Amino acid sequence: MELLIMINACKIASASRVTAVIPCFPYARQDKKDKGFFDIPVDNLYAEPAVLKWIKENIPEWKNCIIVSPDAGGAKRVTSIADRLNVDFALIHKERKKANEVDRMVLVGDVTGRVAILVDDMADTCGTICHAADKLISAGATKVYAILTHGIFSGPAITRINNACFEAVVVTNTIPQEEKMKHCPKIQVIDISMILAEAIRRTHNGESVSYLFSHVPL
Repeated sequence: MELLIMINACKIASASRVTAVIPCFPYARQDKKDKGFFDIPVDNLYAEPAVLKWIKENIPEWKNCIIVSPDAGGAKRVTSIADRLNVDFALIHKERKKANEVDRMVLVGDVTGRVAILVDDMADTCGTICHAADKLISAGATKVYAILTHGIFSGPAITRINNACFEAVVVTNTIPQEEKMKHCPKIQVIDISMILAEAIRRTHNGESVSYLFSHVPL
């Protein structure tokens, strides 16, 4: 609502063009990318180039890693990263049980003796990724990292991360993390401000932003 009020104020002030840059789109967790409902152009920015850069610079054993999705829905995301790193991928899915029975996590892929990197779009209470980390260690992974685009970290998230077997939980700074980092040394941040800045520059100058889908601006 605040964003709409600001956009309206710009229009009232006779702005010739208004561009909204939204690092994390709130209240849209279940929204899908739809076409046909409005004619405003939209460009999605991706954290993948920054994630690849972080992995290569901060995980010495990255060539022996395996990229893991904590659910079947993220398979496309992890296969893209795995292909660009030239490593294997795996996924975890919940095997639905009968009523009054606990769901069971099933790992598809071999993580034995490998550094496992869990990749997801966001983490809220962190129950899924923490259970996934335990599953990976019990399956033979030597270390587990989690890399997430948006770190919401509500409720018991910080306690769960501190008690989990992660080497690090890495998020972008689409949401401020300074306060959470004071209580959880495992949280590390990838700065994506240069990606947003370059997207603004390219949009303002009428240039394509597709370059940012595969490159991190210097």
